Amino acid sequence: MEIFHIAAECYPVAKVGGLGDVVGALPKYQSKMGHLVRVVLPRYETKFIEENVFQSIYNGHVKLGNFNFPFTIIKEINDKLGFELYLVEISELFDRKEVYGYEDDSERFLAFQIATLDWIVTREKNPDVINCHDHHTGLIPFMMLNAYKYLNLQNVPTVITIHNSIYQGQFGFDKLYYLPDFGLAKVNVLEWDNRINSLATAIKCASAVTTVSPNYLNEINYYAYGLEYLFNLVRYKSKGILNGIDVEVWNPAFDKMLSTNYSITNFVKGKQGNKEWLCSQFDLDPTKPLFSFIGRLLEEKGADLLTHAAALALSENYKEINILILGSGNQEIENQLSHLLASFKGNYNVFIGYDEELAHLIYAGSDFLLMPSKVEPCGLNQMYSMRYGTIPVVRRTGGLKDTVIDFEDGGNGICHDQASITDICYSIQRAVNLYKDKKKLNKVRKIGMIRDHSWENVCKEYIELYNLIINIV
Repeated sequence: MEIFHIAAECYPVAKVGGLGDVVGALPKYQSKMGHLVRVVLPRYETKFIEENVFQSIYNGHVKLGNFNFPFTIIKEINDKLGFELYLVEISELFDRKEVYGYEDDSERFLAFQIATLDWIVTREKNPDVINCHDHHTGLIPFMMLNAYKYLNLQNVPTVITIHNSIYQGQFGFDKLYYLPDFGLAKVNVLEWDNRINSLATAIKCASAVTTVSPNYLNEINYYAYGLEYLFNLVRYKSKGILNGIDVEVWNPAFDKMLSTNYSITNFVKGKQGNKEWLCSQFDLDPTKPLFSFIGRLLEEKGADLLTHAAALALSENYKEINILILGSGNQEIENQLSHLLASFKGNYNVFIGYDEELAHLIYAGSDFLLMPSKVEPCGLNQMYSMRYGTIPVVRRTGGLKDTVIDFEDGGNGICHDQASITDICYSIQRAVNLYKDKKKLNKVRKIGMIRDHSWENVCKEYIELYNLIINIV
């Protein structure tokens, strides 16, 4: 089967969040199953792209209204990632350091989608299936069905995988003329809440809709930032498939980013070695339980609760715990977390930004990982932490509910129901009590470490879905 994945992120080429991890792993494991897998994303200014060799395979022009952008499709020639990697090079739009956050993001990702289809439609053989990821590629299914110049792609089945329904890629109808020509009777397909909505359009047009966990699919049928009714309409073609993790990248026995490697047979000593390294770097006490947070400092991640919860937890525990934060995002939240340093020096620290090596060390050296998310479509951090013997402390939502069971129910973590300071602090206190019982603590750690979150079974579910829609189309 020839599979195309089209996305805005792919680790290690370009990564902002979990989307990048998934698009970097799912295609690799599908390729291992014997499928021909091709990944397409924009060419950004990133270290991976600068350090690897690409060859040009196609040239064209994207017309957005009065704007005409030359583009080149380039291919990474050594297949270093375990699948074929293609980049869409549009210098005027993507010759930048950041993936997102520009005023012309609508134009950038629309041009990316059009360029991708301009290339695919010229190939001798159509793909068996095209898997689009999030709103950045959400107009592809619509254009394949309706744009005159892509009529040869009408019978190619498409999947839209939703990693987060908060971000929908909306823009005004004043930019309608940017799209390739199509019958205007179909313009209503693009509309949701009086705007062009890329995600809503993909949901309407794709052959199948997937979410990154079963529970998230249930949740968005009740609350999805205005798309609830639409998700209910397409439930018949929707499936929740829980993400996996790349167990080759995330393996404490061979992870080159750690100060001490370990496995399930010697994790107590190994974790302590990484903890001591972390504590020496961040002025913390390695004899105390270490709670960490890794991720984007945004309200959806519960990061707006972290400042008060951390201050209260440190005060109530009489500085018997350590808390370490790694992340960036909302500047106000960043400032609040930074200001805590003055009050809790020696028991608290924060690293504003993101560092992949440091993240691996924190997963390995921490005792508990805080994930008080208000929204968590799947969550990968809890899977990484369990793989490294770190116990996740999570709110029961989205994929966290699918993957973490409270230790008092024989599970692998500590769970709470509300995204509130009270629930976070109560869970931290439960974690402190568990930490004192080393026998029980290590039992919970082992349960998490042996849990299978690899991509093999996930890939099988995707392939079954692909076969189903290929037979239907």
